[in-house]
Amino acid sequence: MEKKVNPELKDMLSVMPALKLDNLEELRSSMGAMDPSIPTNEAISISDRIITRPDDQTDLRVRIYEPKERVETLPGLLWIHGGGYVIGVPEMDEALCQRYVEEANCVVVSVDYRLAPEHPYPAPLEDCYTALKWFHDNATELDVDSSKLAIAGASAGGGLAAALSLLARDRQGPAISFQMPLYPMIDDRNVTPSSYEITDERMWNRDNNLKGWDMYLGSNDREDVSPYAAPARATDFTGLPPTYTCVGDLDPFRDETIEYITKLRQAGVPTEFHLYPGCFHGFERIVPQAEISVRAEDEYVQALKRALQK
Repeated sequence: MEKKVNPELKDMLSVMPALKLDNLEELRSSMGAMDPSIPTNEAISISDRIITRPDDQTDLRVRIYEPKERVETLPGLLWIHGGGYVIGVPEMDEALCQRYVEEANCVVVSVDYRLAPEHPYPAPLEDCYTALKWFHDNATELDVDSSKLAIAGASAGGGLAAALSLLARDRQGPAISFQMPLYPMIDDRNVTPSSYEITDERMWNRDNNLKGWDMYLGSNDREDVSPYAAPARATDFTGLPPTYTCVGDLDPFRDETIEYITKLRQAGVPTEFHLYPGCFHGFERIVPQAEISVRAEDEYVQALKRALQK
C-alpha cells in the first residue's frame, strides 16, 4: 500500500491503527464523541428535531443546519452519514454539513438512522425515506423549495443515498433533484477486483466490508437481495436524478462505483465522476489538509452548489 498511496497521505497511513469491526460499541463511542476542535459557524443554526417513524411510531432524530439569516427560500439537502451501515452519527459530519450550508446556500437535514446489526435492512433505508418525506412535507415550515431537494452521503451513506433514489422513484415519493453518493457502499457480492485488492487493516478493506454487509443483510444465502439494499444489483437506472460521485483508486468500492456510473450513463442519467489516484477510502476526511483531499472536497461541494442553483 505504501508504494501505491499518494505521497501526501503516507504520513497519516503510517500511524493509522487497524480498523476492525469486532467491538462496535467502542467504535460507536469514539465516533459519537464530538470533536471540540470543530468550529461552529456563528452564521449557522444547528438544531435537532424528533420525527415519528410511520411503521412503529417510534422516534427518529434529524439534525438541521440552516443559515440564521436568509432573504429567500433555499434548496435542501438530505445528508446521510457513513459507517458501514453499523456505526456513525450525524455529528461526525458537523463541519461538512456547515460547509454545505455556507457554500451551497442550502438547508441541510442529517438523519440519525438506525444501525445494523440491531436494525438490519430495511430499517436504515426506511429511516432515510421517512426523513426525506418529512423534509419534503415540511418544506414550507423550513422555508425550503421542495422542488430542489438533493440527497447525498459518503460510504454507507452513499449507498443509502443511491438506494433512496431508487426507492423514491419506485414509490413515486418526493422528487429528488440531485444525488451525490460519494464512494458508495453498494455491492454486497464483493466480487470486483478492487474488493479483493484492498486488504490493508488500517483502512476500510475487504474483511470489514464482508462483516458490514453480513450485519446489514445477514450472512445466509443472498441470491435474491433487493436493489434497495444493494443498489449495484439494480437493473433499471432510468429516471434517477442527475448524479455526482467520486472514489479513490485504492478504495475497495472503486470498481462498483465505476460500474454504477457506467449504468447511470447508459440509462441517460446526467453524471459527473472523479477518480482520485493513490487515495484510500475516506481519504479526504482522514487527511483533510492534503492538497488532493482539499481538491476532492472542494469539487463535490461545488458540484452540489451548481446543482442546487439550477
